[in-house]
Amino acid sequence: MTDDPKITLPSHVVGSGNLDRLIDTARGYAEGAAAPNTLAAYKVDWKHFGRWCRMRGADPMPPSPQLVGLYLADLASPSDGSPALLPSSIERRLSGLCWNYVARGQALDRKDRHIKNVLDGIKRKHARPPIQKEAITSDDIKAMVATLPFDLRGLRDRAILLFGYAGGLRRSEIVCLDCHKDDTPDSGGWVEIMKAGALLTISSKTGWREVEIGRGSSDQTCPVHALEQWLHFSKIDFGPVFTSVTRDGKRSTEKRLNDKHVARLIKKTALDANIRDGLPEAKLLSMFSGHSLRAGLASSAEVDERYVQKQLGHASAEMTRRYQRRRDRFRVNLTKAAGL
Repeated sequence: MTDDPKITLPSHVVGSGNLDRLIDTARGYAEGAAAPNTLAAYKVDWKHFGRWCRMRGADPMPPSPQLVGLYLADLASPSDGSPALLPSSIERRLSGLCWNYVARGQALDRKDRHIKNVLDGIKRKHARPPIQKEAITSDDIKAMVATLPFDLRGLRDRAILLFGYAGGLRRSEIVCLDCHKDDTPDSGGWVEIMKAGALLTISSKTGWREVEIGRGSSDQTCPVHALEQWLHFSKIDFGPVFTSVTRDGKRSTEKRLNDKHVARLIKKTALDANIRDGLPEAKLLSMFSGHSLRAGLASSAEVDERYVQKQLGHASAEMTRRYQRRRDRFRVNLTKAAGL
């Protein structure tokens, strides 16, 4: 089984310099078809499936819906004593297999009855309500940024929190930003600072999208002002917007921050600000993650839902509503409207 499918010339075509160059170009485009983290997960999925097949004397090629159905069943109820996967994780594993088969010139029909019936049964028996991270409110974010010092790290982290919150950004979208278009090869977008606010151009799953972040009512909570302060004192005018800081805290480096920094920052400042007074530390830390910023904007912004949907980059209003924690609950009372 090939673990790393490559784009190559058909067997009946003779290679040449121009064609070889186009092969390299096509490979580059193919590698950019999905996010790096997604491709890495798909590679792990294929490796796991290949090992599962070998241990049972089966061949993963060509694709067999019957074999994949057995594999999914084993993921839900492992025969070797390993932890069972949640239905959502099994669905993602199936998506990885489908992608890998297509990359190898094959096709796996996930709607085949041998797959669909097993997957539907897994969902029916093992599905649980989704575990959603707590939304960060406007009062929460103000308390969190108030815990940060005004040194270089504090300026950077304040800008990250306010920018991520006001933009409803994913943590990966925060750290992918560059100062200008095409500053770095690994850029996922860039930022333009204007008089009225900041305009972000971000690469997403569905293409490029623009995110507008207006200026706040005060410098203390204004995300654009916080970003300007960080860029000014860090002397960053090219490349990644959010970078690491030297150990002595006096200079910024050229190294782009990892998105895990955002998650750690949210947990630490939420704990330092004690935004859920009385909760045990472990419980508090488990409640918040990078998604808490997006959920916070969706739940706190008192505007028409379509503006929140656009800001978050969702294709449907239903997806946006999943981020709205307890907002509008019981606002429309159908019981009374029905005359009871």
